[in-house]
Amino acid sequence: MTAAPRPEPDADTQPRFTIGEVLASVRGEFPDVTISKIRYLEGEDLVHPQRTPSGYRKFSTSDVARLRFVLAAQRDQYLPLRVIKEHLDALDRGEPLPDGTTRVTGQPPVPASAPDPDPEPTPVGSGAEAAVDDVAAGEPMSPEDFGAAAGLDPVQLADCVQYGLLTPDAQGRHPVADLPIASAAGGLARHGIEARHLRVYRSGAEREAQLLEQVVAPGLRARSEEAHTRAAEQLRDLAALSAQLHTALLESRLRDVLGEPLAD
Repeated sequence: MTAAPRPEPDADTQPRFTIGEVLASVRGEFPDVTISKIRYLEGEDLVHPQRTPSGYRKFSTSDVARLRFVLAAQRDQYLPLRVIKEHLDALDRGEPLPDGTTRVTGQPPVPASAPDPDPEPTPVGSGAEAAVDDVAAGEPMSPEDFGAAAGLDPVQLADCVQYGLLTPDAQGRHPVADLPIASAAGGLARHGIEARHLRVYRSGAEREAQLLEQVVAPGLRARSEEAHTRAAEQLRDLAALSAQLHTALLESRLRDVLGEPLAD
């Protein structure tokens, strides 16, 4: 078992890869990883991409190695994030890891072309980077970029549109806010569940939204900004409780199917 590589400042630590390129590079080994997952791990202080002046994330080879370490430790050893962070901190100090612990591979991502050592910020709305960075939150994406970011091929993306899961604009572009829907559809497709089977989710969500809208409608119509704010907060709480109920009911039904509790 080889020790984790220590990156050279002028090589592995040079920020060069967009989050979309990173996602594409690790998805073959970790097919369930998503852009949201990478962002979450960043928020937990496990990976540390740099930001361009325009606000885009840029990952170095070292950042990608750390991400692979975290994903492998979760998948292969079921380690909690707290323990993984302790291991990463030990690596940063040059200390050895316990035997059997997943090692940082140092394998760089493989972008479509050789990276520019000093890249310009990616324009808003181009590529998978626009799908995830906060500065591009309102910029719609082309079908090609949207499908690539969500893990959907063109036929699967077209099916999601046909069956009402996704609604492109007049130019055929997709809002970034729809990426979680598309990513979930892509994940289900990998298990053989096609878009045509997902209409029940759409109709159920529409009914839930109508019910919650009725509850908060008076506050949303109020002229008072304070009342409107309270209504918005109430709607978020109701949405979380609705999702909790949906998950609990589904797990209850699946326990009946399995005849045993679901594993965490």
